[in-house]
Amino acid sequence: MKASVLSFRAAVLMGIAGMIWGIAMAINEDHSTFPAHAHFNLLGWVSLFLFGIYYHLHPAIDRTWLPFAQVWVWIVATIVFAIGVGLLQSWHEIGAPLAGVGSLVILADMLLFGWLVYRPAQTALAGQASTSAAE
Repeated sequence: MKASVLSFRAAVLMGIAGMIWGIAMAINEDHSTFPAHAHFNLLGWVSLFLFGIYYHLHPAIDRTWLPFAQVWVWIVATIVFAIGVGLLQSWHEIGAPLAGVGSLVILADMLLFGWLVYRPAQTALAGQASTSAAE
């Protein structure tokens, strides 16, 4: 499976889960976990969908194992982070280490994504520079 396909599928599942979470908060008239719900939607639905678009538009990257690993790490870290924030918002201190670890893993994974984005551009620029120098 390509990273783009995994990203799109996970984004849809997290988007549905985020909507169900929001509806459950409304039904229970308890919005204490709203920050966790919002982060889950942004990191799960929006970010994963954007990763999927990027990887789909760059098939040379999408065919490698590193983007696939990047997406899986993002999925797991987003779930851990959202659970941690949700626990913290509902006054359970056990959520602090989960939120902390999740946020640090998400940051590291975003740095990996950034490297994947900039690396091909640098390679292409280097190729153009050597072509220009040869002319």
